[in-house]
Amino acid sequence: MKDVVAVLLAGGPGERLHPLTRNRAKPAVPFGGIYRIIDITLSNCLNSNCRRILVLVQYKSHSLSRHMQAAWNVFRPEFGEFIDTIPPQQRVNSNWYLGTADAIYQNLYFIQQESPKEVLILSGDHIYKMDYMKMLQFHRGSGADLTIAAIETPLAEASRFGVLETDADGRVVGFEEKPKLAKALPSKPDTAYVSMGVYVFNADILKQVVIADSERTSSSHDFGKDIIPRMIHTHKVCAYRFIDENKEGTHKDVQYWRDVGTIDAYWEANMDLVSVDPLFNLYDRAWPVRADLTTAPPAKFVFAQEGRRFGVALDSIVSPGCIVSGGMVKRSVLSPWVRIHSYSHVEESILMHGCNVGRYAHIRRAIIGKNVRIPEHAVIGYDLHEDAKRYRVTTSGIVVVEDFDTNGLNALGR
Repeated sequence: MKDVVAVLLAGGPGERLHPLTRNRAKPAVPFGGIYRIIDITLSNCLNSNCRRILVLVQYKSHSLSRHMQAAWNVFRPEFGEFIDTIPPQQRVNSNWYLGTADAIYQNLYFIQQESPKEVLILSGDHIYKMDYMKMLQFHRGSGADLTIAAIETPLAEASRFGVLETDADGRVVGFEEKPKLAKALPSKPDTAYVSMGVYVFNADILKQVVIADSERTSSSHDFGKDIIPRMIHTHKVCAYRFIDENKEGTHKDVQYWRDVGTIDAYWEANMDLVSVDPLFNLYDRAWPVRADLTTAPPAKFVFAQEGRRFGVALDSIVSPGCIVSGGMVKRSVLSPWVRIHSYSHVEESILMHGCNVGRYAHIRRAIIGKNVRIPEHAVIGYDLHEDAKRYRVTTSGIVVVEDFDTNGLNALGR
């Protein structure tokens, strides 16, 4: 991978994840207790021996930039390794990034400085395990100008993604970004073949197509909407069938890839982690996922004295610094420094860093923001009509309580 530069696009505003993205970029949203969403893709790079990485940031990037500095300062410049976080530079114009292709165009200077043969383009908001080396080998063997990682997905969900059509040799002959009516695979009428947002470009071709796109006034300057639909007629574009590196458990044949760009998808991906045999396994030593391990004491579970209920967590992820004090936690993710007080009940929920759940509180199918204090006897997730008066409630019934407000008031009005 020494001839490859990876460019990770991490600048999107993440509007569909609001309010989780009110104060942070989407890739910086916590995931699985101790991780950020971006850690999954960066760990794929590390496990693929891809150690020349540019992370392009834009909106609300402070939290993400601090995380990159704290968790990912692991590369050795003397060996040509680097991970650089780059905000918009306005090198070629006065615009912020207008789209994914424009983000690459505005940073051609940094890419060309490294003289890569190929450029690996990644997104910072997907959950999956993938060996990019295997994709690169496929790309080189096929003689493609562009290779797109692709996965089969249910037809009912395909309209959220770019949908590919391929010939018998795997060459892409049709591509439509987020179509209203996706085309099914000929052999599987209930399944479509969709783009994962992972691309390998020959570096010289990438330079040509993004420069040409920058001159088109009618373009939205996006790979899915503009670049790829044009390239399938002028260049060799191939599809690489996703190979899942998740080798643990009984789900070896499951092709696990999740776009966590919505609240519901984000909640579901976290819930995928907590089962006895998880679809996405964080405990696979052959494919480690790196995190910023905050200095904190081990998790603790109390009380075990007569007349009081034990502190219990079942089928849950409990991070360092947490104290479950006489409360019950089921199928939930507790981030560092969460406190669960006596007689409270938390089920199928995600609690961010520093949450404090008061005595006798009941929380179900909720996402509780950073440092939020849930008062005693509070009830969240049981009466969605009442919850919707104060919080965001998704169509599937996930309740989101916002992060603690820096002005001293939280979403509970206390």
